[in-house]
Amino acid sequence: MEITKIIKQGSSLRRRALLGGMAGLTAALALGAPAASQAQETDWPTKPIRLVVPFPPGGSTDAVGRMLGNLLAERLGQSVIIENRGGASGTIGSNVVAKAEPDGYTLLLSGVGSNAIGYALYPQIAYQDSEFAHVSLLATGPNVLVVNPSFEAKTFKEFIDIVKANPGKYVAASSGSGSSGHLSMEMLKQVAGLDIVHAPYKGGAAAITAVMGDQVNALLLNQDNLLPHVEGGKLRALAVTSLERNPAYPDVPAIAEFYPGYSAESFFGLSAPAGTPEHIMEKLHRETVAAMNDPAIREKLEEVGFVVVANSPKEVSDFMTAEIRKWGDTVKKSGAKMD
Repeated sequence: MEITKIIKQGSSLRRRALLGGMAGLTAALALGAPAASQAQETDWPTKPIRLVVPFPPGGSTDAVGRMLGNLLAERLGQSVIIENRGGASGTIGSNVVAKAEPDGYTLLLSGVGSNAIGYALYPQIAYQDSEFAHVSLLATGPNVLVVNPSFEAKTFKEFIDIVKANPGKYVAASSGSGSSGHLSMEMLKQVAGLDIVHAPYKGGAAAITAVMGDQVNALLLNQDNLLPHVEGGKLRALAVTSLERNPAYPDVPAIAEFYPGYSAESFFGLSAPAGTPEHIMEKLHRETVAAMNDPAIREKLEEVGFVVVANSPKEVSDFMTAEIRKWGDTVKKSGAKMD
């Protein structure tokens, strides 16, 4: 009897201890839930971040990537290492990020060539938009239609009238086949009914030289590359390709003023691999928006004609979808191909 009593007492004590332990564990988990959530919020980043710029060093894309990288490094407390992976209009570097581990440590400076035009221009492209989680649209910038100061057209309307009256006579340069400048002209040809010859050059500098040397008649190129030449009187700006006039070219009309809805801009975005955890995306978006609104980067971009956007992941995703459709239609209708 004594043994049975002891066993029963022991079983009762164990049950009470087990129930007490479970209750304590439940309470501990409940009390620790906010702490766990907070830990998740702060556990990234714990090591350097790689920001892939899908173009060689130098140029606007590289400059924006480095400015953003420096500010993000300050805000996140980790180094942001710029990795230039150029080639195939930005698609090589973009594919690196599309296939990277979605852990927040590999990011892409996305753009119009690699994340909009490229899908239509490269039939065998190795990635799709669904492989990215877009953080924010950073900034946009128009192309600018310029001519040599000696060219007979003094205004955009005169340019359209003269080109229309002389089909096939005039030549428009670009920085290369498939560039946003080339396809901006193709879009203009479509909406205005123009017949103008395309002359692709190997880069913007060569195309600018050709126009200033009066070897070709016109050029559509990024606003920041053309601004010093326009301000110096070596080129005449006739129109910008944004929906509205650009602050760096206040007296130059938008093509949309003549052809409503016309819009053909370059852009910079920040993107991560699809599947990047939500808490990382939220923190990255918050710090990116704060960085883009820092005077150190905003003023530098605005003084050369970029318009800072810094919008939400939903907004930039919708923007990308619309851009892919728009540029895809332009490529298809123009029959544009790479050199």
